[in-house]
Parts: sequence; structure tokens; C-alpha cells
Amino acid sequence: MSVEQISLRDARRLAVRAQLLDGQPVLPEGKEGVARAIEHLGHVQIDTIAVVERAHHQALWARRPDYDAEALHDLQAIDRRIFEYWTHAMSFVPICDYRFYVPRMNRIRREGTTWLRGWREKNEDVLADVLERVRGEGPLTSKDFAPPPGERRGTWWDWKPAKTALEILLWQGDLMVSERRNFQKAYDLTERVLPPGADATIPGADELARFQIRRSLSGLGVADAREIARLYHVVDREAVEGALPKLVRSGEIVEVAVDGAAGRYVLAGSLESGIPGDLASGRVALLSPFDGLILQRDRTKWLFDFDYTLECYVPEKKRKYGYFVFPILFGDALVGRLDPKADRKTKTLAIRKLLFEPSFDRFDELLPTFAQTLARFARFNGCEAVTFDVIRPAGHKRSLKSLVRRALTEEDRG
Repeated sequence: MSVEQISLRDARRLAVRAQLLDGQPVLPEGKEGVARAIEHLGHVQIDTIAVVERAHHQALWARRPDYDAEALHDLQAIDRRIFEYWTHAMSFVPICDYRFYVPRMNRIRREGTTWLRGWREKNEDVLADVLERVRGEGPLTSKDFAPPPGERRGTWWDWKPAKTALEILLWQGDLMVSERRNFQKAYDLTERVLPPGADATIPGADELARFQIRRSLSGLGVADAREIARLYHVVDREAVEGALPKLVRSGEIVEVAVDGAAGRYVLAGSLESGIPGDLASGRVALLSPFDGLILQRDRTKWLFDFDYTLECYVPEKKRKYGYFVFPILFGDALVGRLDPKADRKTKTLAIRKLLFEPSFDRFDELLPTFAQTLARFARFNGCEAVTFDVIRPAGHKRSLKSLVRRALTEEDRG
């Protein structure tokens, strides 16, 4: 079996295209564009941090500029075109992939972990009572299990065990998230959430491994076995490594050597459609810390030569770059990072730090488009003004502030 030779830059371009960050293909407007983005990417990670709009909203906005959070709600709660489940983390997942998560649900119900088995043994009555309440009352949030004022806490009125029970029932497939209410999950019976006609047939082991590989490469573009195994946990790494040669022989995927280093793979169609040309034609994207392009930090390092760590869990004095830092994608390169915070009361987007990579020098090309992107980013976060604290290199601060003010004015007119 031959191994295709590609450059590191080719690999970056394949990854950017796979993540829908090169503007191609052009997604439809509105809700349909959001649905197709999720169906192509395979998942969009959900996160709770809200210093700016939450990560799942930011990720979709970066790919569909007219994104509206109401579209995501409708796709889950009304259209039932997406559902929530654990990929590598809790994510929005296309409903067409539901059947590939059923074996994992069954495995959790049947086996689980040592902790999970112990918890279930001690709290069987809580699981049964929570499930019965949902069955009888319809969609419920964890807050619905808080005791009434003055009510003494009892076994299943204890909110924390009930909340754990809701999550376990979700993991093992008895419940699904019917919708989000002010970001609170509303749980309902799977049979009432899963849309009519949804395929829930259980795939065999070979089909499951094939899904894991194809689904991962669809969003990663180019990846090795370890990266493929870490993205979706429907099968383990051993199963991935066993299936990769079969998919190469069948022609579904191609092994590639990136700058001479073999052992990475792409979907055959990605090479057949051609490696994207020059992506540095003015396109700028701001990537949330949980964006699919940068989720695997060691992958981000080899692919983009970009060291990235989420520092919100690091003590403030030990942070190098900021609390919730967004890498800046310019064409096929990560060229800097910004630490934003949206002040909803003053409607001001504060850029606490804006730091460009030491090797980056193409500011004349970047700054006009970056300013427009930053203005749209501010508007998306409900802000009317942008302020800057630290900018490095500092020599571009005045021109950038002027460009952003002009872009905000154009946004108002447009």
C-alpha cells in the first residue's frame, strides 16, 4: 500500500478545511447552515464558561456568521436534528449518528465503572424514582428535584443524588436532553425525544470502528490513530488500530506522510478533491478554547507549532496569556491569541490581552480583516464598544483601535 507524501502546510490546510474554517463549502444561511455544520463536524462541544458567549455558540458563529442561538435550540428541542451526548466531552451531536452511541449506552448500563456500579447499588431507589417522575411529569431539570421550602430532605428529595441519577440515566440511554432552558438541561424519556424514524439499530464492531475513523477524519482532516481514538469514544484505540489497515485497503482512507513522517490518515475524498490552495487570503477566525480545530493540544502543537493551554483553571498570578484565551486563525496559521471578556452591563468587550506570535509580521494584511472580525465578535457578544488593555507588539495598538471603531460603525450601518 502506497503512502502519499504531503507537506505540513498541506496538513494544516486539510485540517482547516475539515473544520469548515476556510469558508468552503459555503454553508446555507440560518438554521439549515447550523445543522449542516454540526452534521459535518460530528460534534460541537458544550461548555459552561460565559465570560463571552459559551463555547458552542462561538464555534458555530465562527463557521456561520449569521448564527443565532435560537437556531441551535430549535434543532434540538423542535426539529430533533441534534442531541446531546458524551463524545470526548458533552457535545451536540447529529441525530443521524445516534445509533453509533447505543453500544456505549448499553455498555454503561451493563458494566459502567467501578464508581458507577457502586453508586447504582447504593442508589437504585433514586434512579427508579427519578425515572418514574420523568415518566409521569414529562421533561424535568435538576432544579425540579430540589426540596420544597421547609421540606425535610429525604432519600430522593436530596438534590445531589437526583442530579447524579439524571446524568447516569442520560449516559445509559434511558433519558435524553429534550431541550436547554436557560442552559439548564431538561431531561425526558428517550422514547419521547428520539424522533420517529431515527435509526437506533446497533452496529457491529467493524462498523463501529469504521464510524469512529471516518467521523474523526471528517472533522480532523488528517490524524494518527491516537488522535482518532481520542475524539470519539465509541471504540478504543486497539479497535481503531485494527480497522485502519482495512479502510486503507478498501480505499476509504489514505495513509499520508507529513513532511516524511508516515502514520497519519486522511479520507480518500479529501485528497481527490484536492488540497486547498492559499488560505491566507484575509480570512480570520477567533477560536474558542473548545473549538474543534484546537481541542487536542498536542495536535495543535505539531500541526500549527502553537503551544496552547486553557488557563482558566490556573491561579491568576501563574497565567501566562489570560483566563479564557482565543487563538487567532489567519488563513492556515495560528498567529496570536486574545483574552476577551464581555461586560453585559456596559455593553463593552474588553480585550484584556492581545498577543501576537513573535514570528508573525504580516500586520498590514491581517489588521483590517482582524478589526472587522473583532467588531462582529463584539456584536455577537452583545457589545457596542471594544477596549484594549495589553497589546503586543504595542506599536499596532493605535491603528487597531481606529480600525475597530471604524468597523463597529460599519456594522451599525450595515
